Formats: sequence, structure tokens, C-alpha cells
Amino acid sequence: MFPLAFQEISWHVRELLGIEEPLWSRSIALPYRDNLGLFLEHKAPAGAKADALTFSQFVQEAGLDSPRSISPSPLSQDLLPCT
Repeated sequence: MFPLAFQEISWHVRELLGIEEPLWSRSIALPYRDNLGLFLEHKAPAGAKADALTFSQFVQEAGLDSPRSISPSPLSQDLLPCT
């Protein structure tokens, strides 16, 4: 079996988590992307600040919809820190 490319691995992870692909050509006139995808992008950099960020804290600071209105896939629950 051939090793998977990073793009293919990323695609499979996004598919499992149910989040959309971040397209760089996306128009700013479109509505915000899903909260979970935005949260994971903010958690990507390493460091104490990123490690301490919680989903509910991110949603509140970003002024997004309430996290209760979001229903992430069961697989993504393991990625969200306890609040």
C-alpha cells in the first residue's frame, strides 16, 4: 500500500469530523464556516495558549453562535477539551 499524501489524510479527517474544507478562494460574502472547523484551525498552532483554548471560550470570544446549537460528530468529541 502506498503512503497517503497529507492532503488526502486531511480530507479524510475533515470527512470524519464533518467539517468543510477551508478554501482560500472563498468569498467573504458567504456566511461563516462551521464553528468546529474554525475552532480546530485556531487550535492547530502549538503552544500553551492554543492548548488552553476551549470550544465554548472560542465561540464566546469570536462572537459566534452558541456552542449548544452545534452538533459535532461523535468522533470529534474526543478532540474537544472538557469545559
